[in-house]
Amino acid sequence: MSINQIVQFLVVADECKNAEDLTAELEKLLNHYQFDYYGVVRQPKPNENPMRLVLAGRWPETYIAKKYVLIDPTVRYLGQAQRGFRWRDTISVFRGDPHRKRMERMMADSQRFGLEDGYIFPIHGRNGLLGNMTVGGKPVELSPVEMTLFEAVAKKAFWRLMELRRQSGELESVSKVETRMTRREMEVLNYLADGLTSNDISRILKISNHTVDWYMNGIQDKLNAKNRQHVVALAFRLGLIT
Repeated sequence: MSINQIVQFLVVADECKNAEDLTAELEKLLNHYQFDYYGVVRQPKPNENPMRLVLAGRWPETYIAKKYVLIDPTVRYLGQAQRGFRWRDTISVFRGDPHRKRMERMMADSQRFGLEDGYIFPIHGRNGLLGNMTVGGKPVELSPVEMTLFEAVAKKAFWRLMELRRQSGELESVSKVETRMTRREMEVLNYLADGLTSNDISRILKISNHTVDWYMNGIQDKLNAKNRQHVVALAFRLGLIT
């Protein structure tokens, strides 16, 4: 293990005066671990081009040119991951996915261009998933302790880059949303998050479908959501459900 190098980065990161110096320190650590490629990326907002959200990185042009980020199973798995995970563990999660074949082609392409395996670390904030740091190249074995420390590296690199670019404020701000829910609305919201339909919820709560829809509409209005899927996404982001 190279814990000293990780700790050194965590200390030095706060002393960096600009994004270039911070990136150089991060690359020094990743080179020590023999990671050939990496990316520190901000989570895209609706209608944002995900290719423009890289805060720092070194990545094969083929991955970028073919827009593999849109179907990358590691990126898609980020939505449900709370901790860092290994790339190779994600493809099995999407066995029934309609994009499975494209994912497999992407993984095969990645192997040819040097992205054999790696790790990805999500960065969360009060508004949900904010970004991630991914590292890869030739297979590298990280111990459980190193995984935990690399999660700290990911958070430190992400937030320091955002601070040095004067972009951290927009991520730390909380949207002003009316979140005062009644007990019944919270019940409906939790069942909705579990994937239940209006019919399912009406049977469980012993109320009519019309009443369930009435609650749903009220929740949607309070959260300024566009549809039911948006309701669930916002509820997770705001911490109303976990």
